[in-house]
Amino acid sequence: MIKINLENTFEATYVSANFDQYIFESALKDDTIIQLKVKFTNIAESLLPNVYNLAFGPFDENGKINDSINLKHKDSNKVFSTIILFSITFLKNNSNKTIGIDGSDDLRANLYHRMFRYNQKDLQDFLVIIGVDWYVRLLRNGTIELDDNGLPFFKPKPEPFDFQRKTNDLYRYYMFNLNQ
Repeated sequence: MIKINLENTFEATYVSANFDQYIFESALKDDTIIQLKVKFTNIAESLLPNVYNLAFGPFDENGKINDSINLKHKDSNKVFSTIILFSITFLKNNSNKTIGIDGSDDLRANLYHRMFRYNQKDLQDFLVIIGVDWYVRLLRNGTIELDDNGLPFFKPKPEPFDFQRKTNDLYRYYMFNLNQ
């Protein structure tokens, strides 16, 4: 289980001027030191305005974030605590923004879900956590709403994070903003 402790974090080796990118180093279990990048990018989705997607991971061969790799960190708690601290710093400098994190697969979604549930008490003074499901609207004529390509039009349905919600019913997207 990931335990967030905002007083036990790695120092950034790089911080962008607008706080949307950070780089820090972490040790893996085999003692390899790896650079990790944290980046916040506007998802530019009209149904979720002012949401910035959180991506993190090591650099790939092209210098971009490889957020699909599975790393064995020596101290995963410290890695995630660092990412949450950078997120809070970004939000303090962009108070009208919300951060979203996509569990790209069930394993990652389960990790984020459990992390937010387990750390609810420690994070509630700093963050408001939101779960997002997706739905398709049933029209009055009995058909479903379709997009321009004739496919079901999925819309986000943000709601306060249900801390009692079981991990077999994961959210599709996790968001958080400052508790103001």
